Amino acid sequence: MKDFLCLLGLIFIIEGLPYFVFPEKLKIYLIKITAMPESTLRFLGISSMIVGLILLYFGRR
Repeated sequence: MKDFLCLLGLIFIIEGLPYFVFPEKLKIYLIKITAMPESTLRFLGISSMIVGLILLYFGRR
């Protein structure tokens, strides 16, 4: 559980960095995301989950 909480904290830090460092560019980026087709967003989502699983597998090995 301790490792999980550390990982969750790191995720929040990494996710929050763009909002803190580049707020004006992030607004433009989010507008572009809303214009993307849902199929592209789903592909990006599944791709990042697969990469995450692979990294987890090799990190725990």
